[in-house]
Amino acid sequence: MIKNLFASLLPEVIAEAHCDVPCGIYDPTAAKIAAMTVLRMTMQINELHPPSGFPLNFDLAVMKAMANSMARRVIVKEEHAALCKKELLILWTDFFKVEHLEKAPHLHEMIWKAAKLCSKNKQEVDDDAARALVTAVDEIAKIFYEIKGVPERYAAYQQLTDKLF
Repeated sequence: MIKNLFASLLPEVIAEAHCDVPCGIYDPTAAKIAAMTVLRMTMQINELHPPSGFPLNFDLAVMKAMANSMARRVIVKEEHAALCKKELLILWTDFFKVEHLEKAPHLHEMIWKAAKLCSKNKQEVDDDAARALVTAVDEIAKIFYEIKGVPERYAAYQQLTDKLF
């Protein structure tokens, strides 16, 4: 009875969406920033070197500082590789639909390979793998914006690379 009373007070609303949430919420930019962070952390890790004279001139304070710098960068790299994978999988499972595969039949393989690159970047410190991840995310983003019908937004998205580096 109470349920019927509330139902009679509220207007009937019918909502339709092809996504789990209203469109506009999905975007590859978070994946791009995460991939760029993986690349930057990888580059910084590769720039770290033991102090000159090591191991003969061992300075514990210097080694602790270097270990701390390394650990912080590794943690950020790991977190952002995982975040990139999460964002890609959200696009894959929530935004992209069967009809999108007609426009981009290689989409599943692209996202699968990009997700594998996220894992590779967690496992290794490899500039080439980090750059490949950024490229893979960019390719997925290009398809995303084409499917959304706003290919011009891809140019703005690409400018992130210039702003971040």
